[in-house]
Amino acid sequence: MYKKNSQFIRYFCNFTPNLPTPHQITHGVDDHLLKLCLEQCGKIKARQVFDEMPQRISQAFNACKVIHASTLKMGFGLNGQLGNAILDLYAKCGNAGYANTVFERLEMRDVQGWNSIMSLYLRSGLLDRVVELFGSMRNSGVVPNPFTYAIVLSGCARMMLIEFGKQVHCDVIKMGYMCHTFCEGSLIDMYVKCNSLGDARRMFDPLCRPSLVSWTAMITAYVQMGLLDEALKVFECMQSLGCVPDHVVFVTVISAFVNNGRLDKARDLLTQMPFPNTIAWNVMISGYAKNGNEAEAINLFVNMRKAGVPSSRSTLGSVLSAIASLKCLNVGLPVHGQAIKQGLDHNVFVGSSLLNMYAKCHKPESARQVFDYLDQRNIVLWNAMLGGYVQNGFADEVVELFLDMKDGGLQADAFTYTSILSACGYLKWLDFGSQLHAVIIKTNFESNLFVSNALVDMYAKSGRLVEARQLFETIEGRDNVSWNAIIVGYVQVEEENEAFGLFRRMMSDGMADEVAMASLLSACANLKNLARGKELHSLSVKHGLATSLYAGSSLIDMYVKCGVTETACEVFYRMHNWSVISMNALIAGFSQDNLEEAVKIYKLMLAEGLCPSEITFANLLDACHGPCGSNLGRQIHCLLLKKGILYDDGFLGISLLGMYMDSHSNADAGKLFLEFPERKSAILWTSMISGLSQNDCHKEALELYRGMRSQNVLPDQATFASILKVCSFLTSYKDGTEIHSFAFRSGFNSDVLVGCALIDMYAKCGDVGSSVKVFEEVACKWDIILWNSIIVGLAKNGYVEDVLKIFGELLQSHVYPDEVTFLGVLSACSHGGKLSEGRHIYNLMVNQCGIQPRHDHCACMIDLFGRWGFLEEAENFIEELEFEPDAKIWASFLNACKLHGDDARGRKAAEKLINLDPHNSSAYILLSSIHASSGNWSEVDSLRRKMKEMGVLKFPGSSWIDSMEDKVVPSSQ
Repeated sequence: MYKKNSQFIRYFCNFTPNLPTPHQITHGVDDHLLKLCLEQCGKIKARQVFDEMPQRISQAFNACKVIHASTLKMGFGLNGQLGNAILDLYAKCGNAGYANTVFERLEMRDVQGWNSIMSLYLRSGLLDRVVELFGSMRNSGVVPNPFTYAIVLSGCARMMLIEFGKQVHCDVIKMGYMCHTFCEGSLIDMYVKCNSLGDARRMFDPLCRPSLVSWTAMITAYVQMGLLDEALKVFECMQSLGCVPDHVVFVTVISAFVNNGRLDKARDLLTQMPFPNTIAWNVMISGYAKNGNEAEAINLFVNMRKAGVPSSRSTLGSVLSAIASLKCLNVGLPVHGQAIKQGLDHNVFVGSSLLNMYAKCHKPESARQVFDYLDQRNIVLWNAMLGGYVQNGFADEVVELFLDMKDGGLQADAFTYTSILSACGYLKWLDFGSQLHAVIIKTNFESNLFVSNALVDMYAKSGRLVEARQLFETIEGRDNVSWNAIIVGYVQVEEENEAFGLFRRMMSDGMADEVAMASLLSACANLKNLARGKELHSLSVKHGLATSLYAGSSLIDMYVKCGVTETACEVFYRMHNWSVISMNALIAGFSQDNLEEAVKIYKLMLAEGLCPSEITFANLLDACHGPCGSNLGRQIHCLLLKKGILYDDGFLGISLLGMYMDSHSNADAGKLFLEFPERKSAILWTSMISGLSQNDCHKEALELYRGMRSQNVLPDQATFASILKVCSFLTSYKDGTEIHSFAFRSGFNSDVLVGCALIDMYAKCGDVGSSVKVFEEVACKWDIILWNSIIVGLAKNGYVEDVLKIFGELLQSHVYPDEVTFLGVLSACSHGGKLSEGRHIYNLMVNQCGIQPRHDHCACMIDLFGRWGFLEEAENFIEELEFEPDAKIWASFLNACKLHGDDARGRKAAEKLINLDPHNSSAYILLSSIHASSGNWSEVDSLRRKMKEMGVLKFPGSSWIDSMEDKVVPSSQ
């Protein structure tokens, strides 16, 4: 027989590394097969890292099939210990098909065989089959042993069959197994899981020396009922009686305290545990990570590695989650390396955690590399990758990945639709989003809250507020995300009243939310609507949000942008906690006029242990005006160089350039500009060009623009606007037309900023026809700055009728005129003698548009009245002013009096002007001229003496009054 099967024996030896040679098998081969089978059972039974278990089971199953085949081919049959061992090995491998086959073919079914098949069904969750088999076993006359009862009682516990369990309890008593450890512990466990704590206590209390299983069962009972202190008492009593807790007991109690948030107590128990295993460490790391103490979770992981305890997929998943929350990429990279070393980087759980970590650390490219490296990608991994792209604003990549996923045959779930709809909203792809909506309805996902919220957000961001609102009103069980999506949508389209009304509804539903509050405060800040902002402040106080981090920071930002820095400070100092964002908002407020306070908040930020951001330094640089500010700016420059963050994205470098230009340190700005490693950014060049222009270095700015072009850096709209402004100052028509031509080729000619700059350039160069042509070619005329540019340009060149015509078109276009618009039109009326039109336009400004007239508006009206001889009306206009007239107003009136020879009114105007501006020679000269024309030479001598005493010098040909006509004509915004 052995010769006949020699080929199989050789195959068997090759398959199993430690098998003896064919010659050795011929002696006691059945004993050898039994030994091999028991060894494989032992390997599965041994405690090991869970991640290694599938490999062990796979190896054991393959070995079992070979052993099983050999017994059949060698004619041993399935009897005795060998048959039971094969059955037990199949059962431990979880293969019900093979186990059932062996069980049915056992020549003699003893208690060991019955126990093996029942334990298989117990582990598989087929609990009814366990009870059924127990009945068959009893009917067949096989006597159960303690292990049999333990299996059946465990099944009763999980099915909560307390009545049947009590019958088994009676059977255990009859068989005399009550003192057996397995029966004792299983009975207590059964009563505990059937919520019969009294029966469990009656079982446990009489025991003189309870087994470890019994202690564990009682501790578990108290844990399950939430009686942690009672569980701890039992645990301590167990130790006092000399029973050493095993890892299962320790982990049970530690898990209970972790789940209850009592992490310090759990940490104490971990230190008491001799040689904590992987599971204990995992419980602690996961607990700290989930309770918001990510730094301590990472620290525990480090200690675990130092202790030499191997990490599992659960360990790596938890610690990667903590790293993602803290965005600590430098810590995450070694953990990724550990995953690769352990071969867990292919694991779905670890893979999704790695994707999340890289996404939260703003490394979507690295996340994609992990994703592409994984062998098997289930829907969880696809969703993790999609979510990572969404978090980082990679909307196009979200759509592309979603289409790849669909091509791969995977069915989208709620999380998938949430991500793709978010991308559609970002891209404003309404058509694609609407198609997805139809698919969502067909697949019955519309009722899912996450998907419904994403649909509302998609429609709102695409500007379809009607559809968004209809969907919002149909959502059942709306959460904060639902409200925020629709409120933010209305804020984005500047329907603040509707957004505010929804916010009130949200509050009345008991959903006080920081995100919605912050969105509305942001709208108030942008619109400088202080009254509405104060109303929101009151609501935030009422609902306890004013001192919270997010809403508090938004309140500070709102008050700062509305110019109420003192109130912003009050909000800041009432907050329980400060963040870099809240401090940045306050520094931005002080940066306008209080450098000392801005620096004070910066020092407070450092004292609080907060790390300043790029925005912090940019805000501080904005505050650096004058000599003191320049010194601070240089110190910040040194600090940024030391930190190595100056050239990361150019943002801070541009702020530094602005600081040096504001301080008129053109040379320092030029040196900094040349230090940039790559000067390919149009923003960088534009900063230099606009800075030179503001410092009256127009020729240098034009030369720098030429250098920009020689470096093949493409200008943007801001560049064109800045350099065209330079051409306006230089009245360089040739350069201006060339730049216009290049802007046209670059597609920026229709941009509003570029259009305004072109209109202004052509107007100042005297080519009004080209200004008008540029204005007409701009398709979208919704910006008042564009209208102001053409009105002011025409006014300066004396085209009064054209100014009035365009002003009429403006009023018909539903664009609201502003202060500059009216100043330009009034100036044109003044120069063109359009008295009645001027009166009408002034009344329109004050009474219909509600614009409070400025001093220059009033000076323009006085010039209009005075220029054409209506001096009495001009005088009455001055007397009716609600504010004290300034030098410009009296100068306009004085100039008109001189023009029409009204000495009496001229003396009054000149005296007022001298009182307001005693060092201006023009008023003295005009008043002296009036006295001289009337022959009053003593007054002329008196004025000359006064000028000498005051140190007023006469500069011929430079009279400020003579240039009044230029002063009242505004420049475009």
